[in-house]
Amino acid sequence: MSDDIIQDENHIIAERRAKLAKWREASQAYPNDFRREHLAQPLHEAYGALETEALDAAPITVSIAGRIMLKRVMGKASFVTIQDMSGRMQLYVTRDTVGEEIYADFKTWDIGDIVGTTGALFKTKTGELSVKSESIRLLSKCLRPLPDKFHGMADVEQRYRQRHLDLITSEESKKTFIARSKLVSAVRKYMDGNGFLEVETPMMHPIPGGASAKPFITHHNALDMQMFLRIAPELYLKRLVVGGIEKVYEINRNFRNEGLSPRHNPEFTMMEFYEAYADYTLLMNFVEGLLRHTAREALGTEVFQYQGRELDISKPFDRLTMVQAVLKYCPEFTESQLADEAWLRAQLAERKALPKGAQGDNLGLGSLQLLFFEETAEAQLWNPTFIIDYPVETSPLARASDKNPGITERFELFIVGREIANGFSELNDPEDQAARFQAQVTAKDAGDEEAMYYDGDYIRALEYALPPTGGCGIGIDRLIMLLTDSPAIRDVILFPQMRPE
Repeated sequence: MSDDIIQDENHIIAERRAKLAKWREASQAYPNDFRREHLAQPLHEAYGALETEALDAAPITVSIAGRIMLKRVMGKASFVTIQDMSGRMQLYVTRDTVGEEIYADFKTWDIGDIVGTTGALFKTKTGELSVKSESIRLLSKCLRPLPDKFHGMADVEQRYRQRHLDLITSEESKKTFIARSKLVSAVRKYMDGNGFLEVETPMMHPIPGGASAKPFITHHNALDMQMFLRIAPELYLKRLVVGGIEKVYEINRNFRNEGLSPRHNPEFTMMEFYEAYADYTLLMNFVEGLLRHTAREALGTEVFQYQGRELDISKPFDRLTMVQAVLKYCPEFTESQLADEAWLRAQLAERKALPKGAQGDNLGLGSLQLLFFEETAEAQLWNPTFIIDYPVETSPLARASDKNPGITERFELFIVGREIANGFSELNDPEDQAARFQAQVTAKDAGDEEAMYYDGDYIRALEYALPPTGGCGIGIDRLIMLLTDSPAIRDVILFPQMRPE
């Protein structure tokens, strides 16, 4: 921001503070006794089609309040547009109706001030439904100027840092977050309608678990112990399945100490759900149904545009292994190459995608294929695609396949090149799980900061018998990005993490 702009803004703030001081001297500033009885949009819907004569014949008195967004003072009469949570309404304010003293004060009010008014509805000569103010009051003084009404908030970072201004000035932004709320409600409706019970599990964990990620570390003073913000609720939710809550879900925040990007925020919303006596194939069918239901609720269709390109989720989703996906989307590679550890290592090293040191040296064929898939084919999965059968070494909580012990009954769902969901048949053998945890400890000792800890209490829970179970996590933020045509995760999180100014 230039020095001239800062000086101009400081001058405006000083003028407005002087107006506030006069208001304090004359009356009670910031009153709280005005009672709003109507909202703008419902009034437009109910009375916008009425003719002027009908409104004059049977006057409709309303009490409405909101923020001044436009103001045209014309001598003894003025037009003001206010904005409330539902939309905008024009007010017609005249000296003869509200009184000379009030009208004189009104002319000093600024764009951004919050006002309340009572009056009758009428139509202007141009046919716009408006309120003819019989009384009007200043309810809250806006001391800082709003962004330019024509250009809005041109600085994208400012929109994220000052979301309150973004919501005031951008109707599209407000619509996105209203849509977010409705989408989450639609997800809950689908889960509840399918017999799942919503629960809440701890946000602070003595041992981070349920995903491969680097945790945030904190300290509990009273217990004098290190704790971790949760990276996933999985291990707690599966304890509940052990306890007999056989269809369970949670929508809540996870925290992962990772970088910022268009698809990553260190604090994000996930839904995880678990169902006893289900496997990963049933879960894939369920996820397809959930996504179609949510799209219909949000958009009224299962075929829509995302960033200018059509996306159709009405058809059965593809189901491919990592190798099949690479062969389909990158035909320059061969199946024999993808089965060659040395070739994969050389390719990944060339792309700077191979972990250094012992961590990279210890990777098996499955892990190398996963890294190569992520480097080559993942971003090309525009249409909904389940990538299935992940290697055991990259899936420490998933059940191994009976047909091929080296892979797990696991899927990840990709849409527009992004992971949307991750699910699997749960590993319910406590001895196998203990061995997997131990392998993760070995990986952590080798330098893998995202490897899991050994959770002995969870092993003890499994020893009470977890029934055959399927579980899945869905990234709510990424789903909302998809259904609101938003390019970045920060567009769908009200207050995303930002670097210091």
